[in-house]
Amino acid sequence: MKNTLRQVFHSSKFLVGFIIFALILLTVWLYPLLINPGNPLEMIGVGTFAKPGTYVSLYDAVNTRTETLRLPDADDKRVAYLLSDADRVAMIEWFGIMDIDVSELDATDTDALLDLWFENYDPAIKPKGMTQARRNFFKRLDKSIRQIRSADTLKVMHPEEDELVERSSITKTDYVNVGDVANVKLLPLGTDNFGRDVLKELVSATGTSIVIGLIAGVVATLIGLTLGLLAGYVGGLVDDVIMFITNIFTVIPSFVLLILISYSIGQEQRGASVVALVIGFTSWTWTARSVRSQVISLRNRDHVNLSKLSGHSLVRIIVTDILPYIASYVVMAFILQVSSGILSEAQLSLLGLGPKTTVTPTLGLMMNWAMLYSAHTNGSWWAYFPVILTITLISFSLNLMNTGLDQVFNPTLRD
Repeated sequence: MKNTLRQVFHSSKFLVGFIIFALILLTVWLYPLLINPGNPLEMIGVGTFAKPGTYVSLYDAVNTRTETLRLPDADDKRVAYLLSDADRVAMIEWFGIMDIDVSELDATDTDALLDLWFENYDPAIKPKGMTQARRNFFKRLDKSIRQIRSADTLKVMHPEEDELVERSSITKTDYVNVGDVANVKLLPLGTDNFGRDVLKELVSATGTSIVIGLIAGVVATLIGLTLGLLAGYVGGLVDDVIMFITNIFTVIPSFVLLILISYSIGQEQRGASVVALVIGFTSWTWTARSVRSQVISLRNRDHVNLSKLSGHSLVRIIVTDILPYIASYVVMAFILQVSSGILSEAQLSLLGLGPKTTVTPTLGLMMNWAMLYSAHTNGSWWAYFPVILTITLISFSLNLMNTGLDQVFNPTLRD
C-alpha cells in the first residue's frame, strides 16, 4: 500500500491535480469559518451587480477626522474620472457643429478637451438647425463641466428648526484614512443581481457542488461496480439481463433522462441531495460496462479458479480475488464520475432544473442567475466568469488526477 501511494504521488500530473483540488477544498472550508462567516445568500446590497472593489460608508467618512493632502495630480484625475465618455462625445459634437478642427484632438486628453471647450463654447450661440432641447443639453453640460473644475468645497448640511444649516464643509484636499472609517466592506468580486457578496456565495456554491459531485459519484460508481461485477463474473442469464438494462440506459441519452426526471420531481422537492441522487442514478452505465469487461478478463485466472475449487462463496471471490485487481480502475472511474456530476448539476441548473434556489447556492445556480439577469450583456463579468473559472479548475484538477493514476496503473502508459 505504501509503495502504491508513493508511486501515485510521484506522478507529477496527479500531484498537481491533487494540490489544486486540495486548495479548493481548504478555501471552501476555511473562508466561511475564519474570513467571512454567515449566510451566503444574505442580500447586503440594494440594487444589482455592484462592481468589485472596497466600499466605504459615505456617512461615516463625512464624520471621520480628515487630513489635508495636496496631491499634484488629484484635480486632474478627478476631472478625468467625472467627465464621462458620453460627455466627451457631446463636446466633440459641438466642435463639429461650430466647424472647429478637432482632427488632431485626442478625446482622452482631458486638459486639451476642456481648454478647447472653454475657448469656444458660448451659450448665446444658436447653431442653425439645432433644437432648443439640444441647446439646453449643451448648456447643462457646460454648467456641469465648470462645476467639476471650479468647485473646491462641498457643504455638509443638516436640518435644524425647519431650516438647512451648514454643519461643516469638505474641500478637495480633505482625505480620510480608510482604517478610521467605521464601516468599510471589501467586495473582491462585487455583488450579484440580488445584491449578494459574489465571493462568499461562490465559496459556498463550490462546496455544495463538490458535495453533489461526490454523492453522485458514489451512487453511480456503486451501481456500476455492483452490476459490472455480477455481469462479468456470473455471466449467462444474469449477464444478459444486466446488459439489456444497461443498453436501454445507454441508448437513451443520460442528460435527456436527467432532465425528464428532474422536471417530474418538482422545484420544491429538488434539494441538493435529491439532484445528486438523480445524477448518480442516470450516469452509471459506462462504469458498469467497463467494470464488466475488466472482470471477464479476470474470472478465469488461476487464483480465481483456486478459490472456486476451495468452495469460497460468490461474494468472497468477488471481494477478495477480483475487486482488488480492479480497485485502481474503480478509483479512476469514481474521480471521473465526481467531475461529471459537478458538470451535470451546472447544466441542469442553467436550464432551471437544479436544486431549489432559496436554500443553498450551487455553481450552476449562480450561472443561471447571471444569465437570467443578463450579466453577460451588461458587462457584469464578476457574476459569471469566476463561476466558469471555478468549474474549470475543479474539472481540470480531477481529470489531471485521473490521468496521473492512469499513468501509474496502466502498464502501456508507464515511462
